[in-house]
Amino acid sequence: IPKLKTMKKLLILAVAVLCAVAASAQDAGRWAVGPRMSIYTNTSTVVGLGAVGRYSFTDHWRIEPSLMGLLHDHCSIELSCNAQYVFHMGGGWSLYPEAGLVANDIGRWAAGLNLGGGFDVQIAPNWDLSAGLKWQPMFDDARKNPVVISVGAFFKF
Repeated sequence: IPKLKTMKKLLILAVAVLCAVAASAQDAGRWAVGPRMSIYTNTSTVVGLGAVGRYSFTDHWRIEPSLMGLLHDHCSIELSCNAQYVFHMGGGWSLYPEAGLVANDIGRWAAGLNLGGGFDVQIAPNWDLSAGLKWQPMFDDARKNPVVISVGAFFKF
């Protein structure tokens, strides 16, 4: 019977957390734009600077296209578009896994996948800071698959 009471308490706690998370989500139909800086490891360390946009289809699903200028021996470009599922944790914090497509010319043009995740924290009513980590397996056997660490800010409107 002590295990039953513990399970009951855990179930009530889980329902309360789920209700709090669902009540805090107010993102459907919103746009956000902002700058992002990324470090591409496993590729002789390339730095990327660019712009990112987000559109939330629902309170949980959003799409994130981006355009990055990659700064290394010569300048190159990366285009990507990711789908993200957002978990609103409360207190202005959100976690998200992401998956999408990427094309860049680190060395030569190639396409691949973005697989990763990150978090956002609200710092003002319309401003978020964001950080993420993703792996980019490329459909090109001649190059290493970068791991990308990124930070950015978003203005929501």
